[in-house]
Amino acid sequence: MLAVPLFALLALLAACAGTPGSGDAAGGDATGDATGTPPSAPAGEDGPTAGGGDDDLVIEIDRGDGSPVQRYTLACGGSTPGDLPGAEAACAHLTGMAEPFAPVPADAVCTEQYGGPQTARITGRWHGQPVDLELSRVDGCRISQWDGLGPLLPGPVGVEAPPS
Repeated sequence: MLAVPLFALLALLAACAGTPGSGDAAGGDATGDATGTPPSAPAGEDGPTAGGGDDDLVIEIDRGDGSPVQRYTLACGGSTPGDLPGAEAACAHLTGMAEPFAPVPADAVCTEQYGGPQTARITGRWHGQPVDLELSRVDGCRISQWDGLGPLLPGPVGVEAPPS
């Protein structure tokens, strides 16, 4: 009797998440459009200062626990990788994704689950295109989007386990 609802939940998660590395759920929830076209950078914003190339990102992570926002830079393909922990792994991971910053489609059906209070913002340029991506963990699609970016978002995430 439990198998049918569990199967339905897994089917919804699979539909929302897409395939790993496909970029289906690896974009922003409030930026870009449903076609995956990245938004334009705000006027006067040249992107991050990590390395000055086409693959330079600034990652700001708010753990949602009252601690200060963490800010990292990442430059892939340059001589200075930035200060993101595991920069090489993050660059390799992003390079292996078709569209790492594609937005969640506006018509996506997402599971109503809460993954934690964490939020993040990624700005800069990737493959010469502007990136301005807001991330959260407020539903199944956004959790999948966050998790799909892997080493780009270092540190613990998710809802804390209840006390035992």
